[in-house]
Amino acid sequence: MKYTLIIPVYNRLSEVRELLKSVEDLNFNRSDFEVLFVDDGSDDGFREFIKSYRSNSELNIVTLFQENRGPGAARNFGMSEANGDYFIFVDSDCILPVTYLERIHQAVMENNYDAFGGPDTDHPSFSRLLKAINYSMTSFVGTGGTRGGKNQIGKFYPRSFNMGVSRKVYEQIGGMNHLRHGQDMDYSARIYNAGFEVGFIFDAFVYHKRRTSLSKFFRQIFNWGVARINLGVRHQSLLKPVHFLPAVLVAFYILILVLGLIFQGLRPILYLVLLGHLAVCVWAFLESFIKYKSIKISFLSIITLNMQVFAYGLGFLYALFQRAIGKQEAEGFVKNYYGKVGD
Repeated sequence: MKYTLIIPVYNRLSEVRELLKSVEDLNFNRSDFEVLFVDDGSDDGFREFIKSYRSNSELNIVTLFQENRGPGAARNFGMSEANGDYFIFVDSDCILPVTYLERIHQAVMENNYDAFGGPDTDHPSFSRLLKAINYSMTSFVGTGGTRGGKNQIGKFYPRSFNMGVSRKVYEQIGGMNHLRHGQDMDYSARIYNAGFEVGFIFDAFVYHKRRTSLSKFFRQIFNWGVARINLGVRHQSLLKPVHFLPAVLVAFYILILVLGLIFQGLRPILYLVLLGHLAVCVWAFLESFIKYKSIKISFLSIITLNMQVFAYGLGFLYALFQRAIGKQEAEGFVKNYYGKVGD
């Protein structure tokens, strides 16, 4: 068997239904891949659903069950039981295009990749908020060109919403580590350090829902800021000047806001900062409008972009503080990692 799709699941039954529907439609020989769900202690009816599920396209579906131990442990459990030559990680909140495996297979065969990944984007059926989040997560102004685009800056690190590794990689370096956040980036760095060939397959994208409310989006991005410090401790290559920018911006913004309100002589600087902030918001609005042709999505894009930058910067600063007081591993939001039932 060539490929094993490994999908960790925790209380995401409605999204699993959508994902499975897209997998049923894949243009790929059914004998060449299997679908391996790893249930991480769900209590939303997933066990009953998957046991009674009957594929209409003869999918080879395998399901493993474990107590709630997090997505990394679930992926490791999946790799230990997988039959494929390559393990492909996909999040349960993703939808796959019909050509997804075809594009991966072609790129792997042509380039002999040991590991690979692709980008994520939004589906036409997604809500306005999800499209706004997609804009802020994929635009250059929102990520600095570090997140899997054609014009990406620096080395590409596959992420677990759309990531593949060969069995050879797993047998040599093992599974993911215990990090609560950033496990996939750490795994990618370890793959590079071991000398394996890693590729970015631009046209092997997934439709990714990410978070479905602004509060969940804030917690997710805050945790990414925290994770960046933990990753930098383990791999210097994963902590570069561009990763400091949101934190520097947040610290400067708060400082100039406070000082500008206290000292009248600093008001002109405060006004210039606010004017620059307004210009960025206008840029985001126009860029989003060109992409989606929607005024509502464009206004939401301003909100998600600001939330993304400030949440990441605050998480980064909070992690630095934890390290400064001697904590070995910084922590962000740790409760309800996947979200509550129905999220």
